Amino acid sequence: MRLLLVEDDDHVAAALSAILAKHGFAVTHARNGEEALQAVLPTAHGERPSYGVILLDLGLPDQDGYQVCGRIRKLTTTPVIMVTARGDVRSRIHGLNLGADDYVVKPYDPGELLARIHAVSRRSPGPEETGGARGPATRPGCGSAPSPSSCPPAGSAWRARASS
Repeated sequence: MRLLLVEDDDHVAAALSAILAKHGFAVTHARNGEEALQAVLPTAHGERPSYGVILLDLGLPDQDGYQVCGRIRKLTTTPVIMVTARGDVRSRIHGLNLGADDYVVKPYDPGELLARIHAVSRRSPGPEETGGARGPATRPGCGSAPSPSSCPPAGSAWRARASS
C-alpha cells in the first residue's frame, strides 16, 4: 500500500519511513502542507495518485495541519490519520470533526500506528468499489488474514519524537 507521510521533521520522517517500508508500505514524503496538497491532486493526465492512507502531522511550517486536512478532504476520500504532539481533547475533537479518520498522539508505539493504519484501510473502499483509484487495501506486515504472531509487535524500540 502507498502512504503519504506529511511530516516536516526529516529525522522523524526517515525513522517512520524505514519502519513503514519494513512492513511493506511504499512511502511518499511531503515536508509541508503545499507538498501534501500537490501530492493528492490529479496528475497532468487526470489520474489521481492512489494512497491507501495519509499520515498528517499538524505542526507544518507553511500552514496548519488542520487547514491541510480540510483541503485534503475536498480532494479525496483517502483515510487521514493525524499524527501529532497535540494531545489535548479539544485538538483531537477538532481534528476528527475536520475529517480525520483517526488521531495518534506523539510519542506513539509504531505497532499501534501500524494497527491504526490497517484499521482505517479496512474501513475504506477497496479498488473494486472505487474503480482502482485508491489502490488495494492490503495489510503489509500482517498478511491477508492477520494473526497476532504475523502483525508487528507492540512495544517496538522506536518511538516518534514529539516534535510538532
